Amino acid sequence: MAFFKFKIKIKIKISLLLAFLHLTYHAASFTVIMSDSGVPSALVDGPQSGFSHNTAGVRTDPAEQSAVYDIMTATGNDWAVQIPDVCRGRWHGIECMPDKDNLYHVVSLSFGSLSDDTAFPTCDPTRSVISPSITKLPHLRSLFFYRCFSGIPQPIPPFLGRLGPSLQTLVLRENGHVGPIPLELTNLTRLKLLDLHENSLNGSIPASLNCLAGLRSLDLSRNKLSGSIPTSLGLPNLRVLDLSQNLLTGSVPAGIATCRSLIKLDLSRNRLTGLITESIGGLRDLVLLDLSYNRISGPLPTSFGLLGSLEVLILEGNSMGCVISGDLFDGMMGLMTLILSNMGFHGSIPGSLGRVPNLRVLHLDGNHFNGSIPSSFQDLKNLNDLKLNDNLLTGPIPLRKEMIWQMKRKLRLDNNLGLCYNSESGVVDVSGSTYNVGIGPCDVPRFEPTRTTQHVSMDGENVVRSDNASRGTVHRTSVLIGLFQLTTCIWFFIKLY
Repeated sequence: MAFFKFKIKIKIKISLLLAFLHLTYHAASFTVIMSDSGVPSALVDGPQSGFSHNTAGVRTDPAEQSAVYDIMTATGNDWAVQIPDVCRGRWHGIECMPDKDNLYHVVSLSFGSLSDDTAFPTCDPTRSVISPSITKLPHLRSLFFYRCFSGIPQPIPPFLGRLGPSLQTLVLRENGHVGPIPLELTNLTRLKLLDLHENSLNGSIPASLNCLAGLRSLDLSRNKLSGSIPTSLGLPNLRVLDLSQNLLTGSVPAGIATCRSLIKLDLSRNRLTGLITESIGGLRDLVLLDLSYNRISGPLPTSFGLLGSLEVLILEGNSMGCVISGDLFDGMMGLMTLILSNMGFHGSIPGSLGRVPNLRVLHLDGNHFNGSIPSSFQDLKNLNDLKLNDNLLTGPIPLRKEMIWQMKRKLRLDNNLGLCYNSESGVVDVSGSTYNVGIGPCDVPRFEPTRTTQHVSMDGENVVRSDNASRGTVHRTSVLIGLFQLTTCIWFFIKLY
């Protein structure tokens, strides 16, 4: 659970960072922007949160200024209407760019407080809506709303699709939006980042999203989306695809393998079934793959070995119930985190895991692995978190004492059949940890009960009982004693009467 919380925090931070990087995408030096057709844009690159150059004779486009007043009022920021020139106002959350005539246009609007360093104007959740006046900003490239509409759950307005000629970043994150994803969003043909994380969106993922050929990041995680993942979702420029924590069914589509630029693929915590497609080995740039907590079946694809850039592989919670090939992880030289907990694996732990030099976190707990821990594990010098508990492992623990000291409580070996430590090879006693109860030294012989003779006194007579390390012998002797006692009682009863 602690690892899961840590993982969620990391994912949230990464997603927010990606969104923030897109918000600051245009903060470069001044250059002329080229359109998709190669024709120069009417604006000069380098968005301004206020005029930093000679301001004589320059001003904000009047129509856009009026639109910004409407948008700010609709989010509860009435103070903005007192600002005579919104681009000159210099508040954090609005960016403007000049055209060749020094007329400034709004290119970015952001709402919601991410942190103290990025305190965009906050929204009043009891009254905030997205104003239709947003469509009167023809040069808008980035639109960001964070935790703005939870007090009045509302659908994503379809009119946002009218921003198609300019919009490149659309973030509607943790806003409580309801209803389906509007098909009109697929008109945003210049979109590079679409983030609808943690709303209450339902329905299916529009297959027409494949029209967004320039899309680099798609985050639809933590919603209530159902149905299958569109087979046509093969976007050549996509770098991040996060559909986690929805209600998606069906299999992992083979078409995802055509997203050759992917570095993050997260489909965790859905209801996906079937096998992991072998074509996933074609995602040579993939850094993170998370398919955990679905209903995916085994075996694991042999093409995993082709994922040389992969650093994080998380598959826990899928009941596969198969054997892992011994050489499956050969070639995964970049792998740093591997989570295969509670998957029903049996057979031996793959020896190829000991040949993954950068491995830091390895969780194989809650399976049915048997045999010994591969001796090559002693070469995993970067390993600092190892869980092998709740398996059927036996034999010596092949870990150096410095590795054990480094891991401390992050080493879990308990609830196995017969693991032991070899003190002569320098391995320290791990049995003192509450997480490794029952693990003793390998050089101490197993307890073998010896033949003993006990004298049991009964009514002044000695009854000899032989204990041959057999519970059956002791049991039979006890029965004979009981019969003798019963016979004696009957004899006395007869004598009395």
